[in-house]
Amino acid sequence: MPEVNRGALGTVPAGSTDERSAAIAVRKMFDEIAPRYDFLNHALSLNVDRLWWRRAARTFAHILTARNTAVLDLCAGTGDLSVALHTMAEKQGGSPRIYALDFSHPMLQHGLRKYEQRKIQPLEADALRLPFAGESMDLVVSAFGFRNLANYDSGLREIWRVLRPGGEAGILDFSEPGGLLGKLYGFYFRRVLPRIGALISGTRGPYEYLPASVQKFPSPPQMLARMKAAGFTEASWTPYTFGIAGLYRGRKLQRGHSCPRQS
Repeated sequence: MPEVNRGALGTVPAGSTDERSAAIAVRKMFDEIAPRYDFLNHALSLNVDRLWWRRAARTFAHILTARNTAVLDLCAGTGDLSVALHTMAEKQGGSPRIYALDFSHPMLQHGLRKYEQRKIQPLEADALRLPFAGESMDLVVSAFGFRNLANYDSGLREIWRVLRPGGEAGILDFSEPGGLLGKLYGFYFRRVLPRIGALISGTRGPYEYLPASVQKFPSPPQMLARMKAAGFTEASWTPYTFGIAGLYRGRKLQRGHSCPRQS
């Protein structure tokens, strides 16, 4: 098993010096781009992001259709993953309680119409300090938000804490594909996307931060090692669209097992 990269504690936006300043910088960036967030996501990904959300939702259909299921969408933003989860559950006859949590008030405000139409509960809170009791969730997911946490290990431990025994976690996020495709995508991601994003949104910082945050994020083997260190079993990574993105999965062991002690 690969060693956990202890140097990659969490995201480090330009100008941040510690976890607190990193969190403040990330929140400010998302507050600024909230009005154009949905449009830019779909335009810059050529709508492939919609396919990723639906695919992730299908992966957890077995949980979404169970009785009395509680689901937490971390770093939910304007709620596209929450909507995909709700739609998947509804198609299969399920009716889970879905909580969409984000620490950016403007992002949640711009998702209110989606939430209200589907009875999804929005919550303004910090993903590193979840306002839920231990063992209260059957599924915890995040789409393109976990990468922005100021401390990845703390985020994984908090997910593990709120999951019920037997519950699952799913983290959908960007990756860096290899080969020729990786080089072409890297050019678009680092050179073209930030310029288009800045032109449409009117601000450069968030779209310069995006490729930098992906580059700093742990590689799939490192991320899986972190998940196992946090207590998850059956940890896996499934690449989406040639590895441009991918879904990390993990399960909390049934009662009788415990999270490894942290030093």
